[in-house]
Amino acid sequence: MQFEKLEQNIIDLVKEEQAKLGYRKECIRLYYPLSSLMHLTGKSCGEQEMLTLLSDFCREAEPHLGKITVSAKKERFCFLIPEEGVVYVKENTLPNEFIKELVELVGRHDCTMEEIKALFEKQPWPIIVKPVKGDEFDLLIRFAEGAKDSYYYCFKDEGCHIIYHRFLPEDYADFGFEELEHEPET
Repeated sequence: MQFEKLEQNIIDLVKEEQAKLGYRKECIRLYYPLSSLMHLTGKSCGEQEMLTLLSDFCREAEPHLGKITVSAKKERFCFLIPEEGVVYVKENTLPNEFIKELVELVGRHDCTMEEIKALFEKQPWPIIVKPVKGDEFDLLIRFAEGAKDSYYYCFKDEGCHIIYHRFLPEDYADFGFEELEHEPET
């Protein structure tokens, strides 16, 4: 399938939303910048060319994800995943227990970075942990090469709770976050 990476990312995002908000048989909107779509499709193009390419993706994904519609404005794309696509993800893919546990953990106000690291360490792949320079995030945690999960997880301790963002490796690189070699001394 030409669009395997894009379809898997959509499925991953639907699962993450279901872990955060619970499952509901309803449409979901997912938003992507053009740069992310270029990473996911492997095609370097402008907004109109990407819309044309995505019409092929929508036809290809329709038998199981339903009639997805895509719109774009100023290189920001909105994917409307219909109810049947959300139901398909729930009924035909394995739940992501790791994401479910992560969402539950960071949802607690007393969550610590040590608990987050421990959750990653429980997974079947080695992890890489790096402090991030700057104010955007405090910590990057990702699984080593070859792991089933290739996302980069960035965490920020906001004092009363910890938030996270999950990036494609290519998107993380595009943002240009600088990693420190060692934990800063406090």
